[in-house]
Amino acid sequence: MNTKKKGVGKMKKLYVAALAVLLAGAIFSGQALAGAVTDDVKKTVDQVVSIVSNPDFKKTRNESKKRAALKSAISRIFDYGEMAKRSMGVNWKARTKAEQKEFVGLFSTLLENSYAGKIESYNNEKIVYNGETVNGTYAEVKSRVITAKRDEFTLDYRLMREGNRWMVYDVVIEGVSLVSNYRSQFNKIIVSQGYGELVKKLRSKSEEIKAP
Repeated sequence: MNTKKKGVGKMKKLYVAALAVLLAGAIFSGQALAGAVTDDVKKTVDQVVSIVSNPDFKKTRNESKKRAALKSAISRIFDYGEMAKRSMGVNWKARTKAEQKEFVGLFSTLLENSYAGKIESYNNEKIVYNGETVNGTYAEVKSRVITAKRDEFTLDYRLMREGNRWMVYDVVIEGVSLVSNYRSQFNKIIVSQGYGELVKKLRSKSEEIKAP
């Protein structure tokens, strides 16, 4: 197997839920073909980088403050409600309003803790923006990530307009949709074990990620 493809495959498997924002917190490279949507993404990226680079947050006693700051920054551009709904697919309408609310909370906690817990693992990655496309209230920002070992893979953001902001509702890594990936996993669990088991697994995973 090609070493480059093997490395990318492993990265997708282990960090598919975290790469969206974490790798975006890298060093920008080349001439970005930026537009209004890309600018919105970069504003959050700059804030994330600032938090991670803050010397005070590197102190152990400030770990909880850093985690809270990262979660706050990430949530400003990710529409967890929309992502949760799309990840549930046809199973969403079968849930009560209370269940939908609970699921969005569990889903957002899972993603936030995944990002915050892994963000410092990334160093010296560079991102080259390949442009953006806008179609009414929907848009996509395409980029290419270059690792320290010169491996490359694509990382594209899908966004929708909400008021005066662009919010991410999906991320595509090397052609693999984050939302589609979760939808496949969630549906498999619901069909074979029931919705209650999915909730149980999400709670367990969230607690696991929170642990130091």
